[in-house]
Amino acid sequence: MRIESPQISVTRGRWRRIGAAALGTAALVIAGLGTAAPAGATPAKSASSQVTWTRACATPTKGQMACKALRVTGGTTAFQKEQQAQARTDAVTPDAADASTPSGYGPSDLQDAYGLTSAAASNGSGETIAIVDAYNDPNAEADLAKYRTYYGLSACTTANGCFKKVSQTGSTTSLPTSDSGWSEEISLDLDMASAVCPNCSILLVEAKSATMANLGTAVNEAVTLGAKYVSNSYGGSESSSDATYDTSYFKHTGVAITVSAGDAGYGAEYPAASQYVTSVGGTALSADSSSRGWSESVWETSSTEGTGSGCSSYDTKPAWQTDTGCTKRTIADVSAVADPATGVSVYDSYGVTAGWYTFGGTSASAPIIAGVYALAGTPSSGSYPAKFPYTAAGTSALNDVTSGTNGSCGSTYLCTAKSGYDGPTGYGTPEGVAAFTG
Repeated sequence: MRIESPQISVTRGRWRRIGAAALGTAALVIAGLGTAAPAGATPAKSASSQVTWTRACATPTKGQMACKALRVTGGTTAFQKEQQAQARTDAVTPDAADASTPSGYGPSDLQDAYGLTSAAASNGSGETIAIVDAYNDPNAEADLAKYRTYYGLSACTTANGCFKKVSQTGSTTSLPTSDSGWSEEISLDLDMASAVCPNCSILLVEAKSATMANLGTAVNEAVTLGAKYVSNSYGGSESSSDATYDTSYFKHTGVAITVSAGDAGYGAEYPAASQYVTSVGGTALSADSSSRGWSESVWETSSTEGTGSGCSSYDTKPAWQTDTGCTKRTIADVSAVADPATGVSVYDSYGVTAGWYTFGGTSASAPIIAGVYALAGTPSSGSYPAKFPYTAAGTSALNDVTSGTNGSCGSTYLCTAKSGYDGPTGYGTPEGVAAFTG
């Protein structure tokens, strides 16, 4: 595993200088500490890590979806702890005052953790990942360029045809109003898609508001424009309208649609409950001395904060889902890192101090899994890619997460990890791309 920073690449067991910068400039604090949270956001603290974070988006009004991005505001992330441990081993004292560099996992960390290094280097060309979010991020392309340049990824711009931003109607000029909270969400989503599938093109589709009708229209527009992978990092309460939303917005054969499972612990959300999407849960991801080099457990901060899971009240159970604890749709299908304490690096500049931030939430895991689908190749015509991880080949190609819980449902698999399928993490996290191939 390699922990990335602008001056230093930390490989397990040694420091390696890159460029001319000194070791003392390693980032050990989080960019933007003290930045005010958006209106309606409430700070939370992980009891296990003492990392503090706040929700990027303001509390939504009735009938609107909430974005799932969680921005770290204090404490020490797993990334920083790894740096500190290596610094002590090598008798190096990093400069803790440098807050201008990443303090979360970068592309090579995520690719290594999920067995994607080879696929990320060679796959993805010609594939387009669509990111669907609400409102406009006026700095989206510029911030994406900062992230990709820093980590040595190829340019992805409007000029070279790799990046495109449109409204829910497909317009490149008539865009929604800007929103600083959703801009943080957009930065997180764009960076995670880039981290996992650096060779993919990216289509950002911005809904004019956070209603399911507008976000769903944006999903349809993404598919109309040719995207075969559509990431959605938002969710809200279930309703009796969900079956209609399913048919209107998410029933797209041959398209992998990923959705965040939620950040409020045990309990179902929509559109994660849609029978046509891949519902993505969240884990805590940490480096260790195992042969894999990483370990994962269910992400839970408290009984009401952590990855979502549970039984849908309205949505039909897909034919490929055979667990018996829910008569209707069970959340989730697969998972990836989401714990803010083991968060990912993101560059953002709109509405906050421009710089590097650490983010968590299932907003991170949904675009990560969309990127894995893209590395796996175009889904077969007529297929529902949500089924792929449930095949025998799929379940055998995932890292089974067997520890942790996300709330109170007794000791059942719906909120407690176990061998095989469980609600919080589904069948597990990627180990290469085989589980995401039709």
